[in-house]
Amino acid sequence: MKKIGFLSFGHWGTHPSYQTRSASDTLLQSIDLAVAAEEIGLDGAYFRVHHFAAQLASPFPLLSAIGAKTSKIEIGTGVIDMRYENPLYMVEDAGAADLISEGRLQLGISRGSPEQVIDGWRYFGYEPAEGEDNAAMGRRKALEFLEKLKGVGFAQPSPNPMFPNPPGLLRLEPHSEGLRERIWWGAGSNATAIWAAENGMNLQSSTLKEDESFKPFHVQQAEQIRLYKDAWKKAGHQREPRVSISRSIFALVNDQDHYYFGQEANRQDKTGVIEKDKRAIFGRSYAAEPDQLIKELAQDEAIQEADTLLLTVPNTLGVDYNIHMLSAILEHVAPGLSWR
Repeated sequence: MKKIGFLSFGHWGTHPSYQTRSASDTLLQSIDLAVAAEEIGLDGAYFRVHHFAAQLASPFPLLSAIGAKTSKIEIGTGVIDMRYENPLYMVEDAGAADLISEGRLQLGISRGSPEQVIDGWRYFGYEPAEGEDNAAMGRRKALEFLEKLKGVGFAQPSPNPMFPNPPGLLRLEPHSEGLRERIWWGAGSNATAIWAAENGMNLQSSTLKEDESFKPFHVQQAEQIRLYKDAWKKAGHQREPRVSISRSIFALVNDQDHYYFGQEANRQDKTGVIEKDKRAIFGRSYAAEPDQLIKELAQDEAIQEADTLLLTVPNTLGVDYNIHMLSAILEHVAPGLSWR
């Protein structure tokens, strides 16, 4: 069994083919998509977070709304850029969203991806501390977030409070028990995957990572996951970790599918440079008729290593088409790979 969810970038724009022409369209359709995904038996509804772009940015109002309108599906992010965050305020937001969803929040965080603007976190009022770069700032904030999620008191109470205080130091409220174990780290390298394991976070690995061995993407990603699992065991954590990967997978079952994604067939991995001189590898898309898709996906080593698969969705094509696309995977592909 493998958990299967969707991952939406939450785009909107004025392109004539888009069903999401505004931020309002995207937010409301994201809620509808999550509700419909739960109805067809999907396990997760995840959303990307990008600032300064015509895409979803502030995730907690959306996650809370979905949590209130669903009852089973996991809801989460992939990922929140911690360079932009106030960890304490985020603890409160995350706690509230998790309580509204009754413990279904699966929160993906990370140092972040390439940005739309130069050092965008500076506009949010944040600067790296002396001696650290922005990546280290993101990891520092992540660790503070994890620490405060434990619900241990740390703040000295006022001698003249507006309301009576419980004894001892105060913690942030609302506190959601167990949320600390449902935090995921989006790792772009082997080293950060190991760091995530050492700090007790689940692992999210996307369709992009640093090209560290010049091997095919799925092989490098599988190696990254195995390094993570080994580091988790060495750290001595008491629970089993979870690992998710994302893929662009399209089952071509009708003429509309062929029109939209037939050109994705036979795509290969790509390499490029991101953020100065970092060489990166981008995983291929999969698009084929179900029988062929099953054969190709069976060779993907990283999918075999992960317990959760997030299917990237073309949210701009609207809720109905995306549910058709996800249903096709569940009905025609997942059984052939023993995912269901």
